[in-house]
Amino acid sequence: MTTDTTIVETLDERRVERDPIRQFQLWFDDAVTAKLPMPEAMTLATATPEGRPSARMVLLKQVDEEGFVFFTNYHSAKAAQLESNPYAALVFYWNPLDRQVRIEGKVERTPAEESQEYFQTRPRESQIGAWASPQSSVIAGREVLEQRAQELEDYYRDREIECPGHWGGYRLRPDKIEFWKSRLGRLHDRILYELTSDGTWSIKRLAP
Repeated sequence: MTTDTTIVETLDERRVERDPIRQFQLWFDDAVTAKLPMPEAMTLATATPEGRPSARMVLLKQVDEEGFVFFTNYHSAKAAQLESNPYAALVFYWNPLDRQVRIEGKVERTPAEESQEYFQTRPRESQIGAWASPQSSVIAGREVLEQRAQELEDYYRDREIECPGHWGGYRLRPDKIEFWKSRLGRLHDRILYELTSDGTWSIKRLAP
């Protein structure tokens, strides 16, 4: 007689971390340990003041009790939307682990010194790219970018590349974080954290 000893992973509102950032870090570490490709990749959804949504993939560069940080060109379409409507949503989906995290909150620029500090850790070609690309603008062709990048390479050949004033970080300060775990029969586990008026987090189970 054969006994099935398969352990089914569950997500229990009585056993999750009380702090959603800590719960996120545990799941993120699992994704890194599993050697998933680009576990830091996340969908960033923004909207115009009229409510027209837009979404794209960006990379998480920092997460702590203050929120989730990513970097971009402040002249980009996403930046224009965030400046006029400073609310956004993030989605992480780690398919091999059957896990998803949805995050909502208000977005603000990181201090310039934080952006400058991170910029200096970027590969040199990425630093050049931040200067060369007028992100989201229409250009005549790829050669425009390549020519500008070469000009910048020549200009900075023996010099440190400074952080552009039009480039930097945003921090999303979450007020909602939902953890989703796939389950058999589509009876998935969904645990929602919501920030309350006294600064603590409520924890609720949602129907799938």
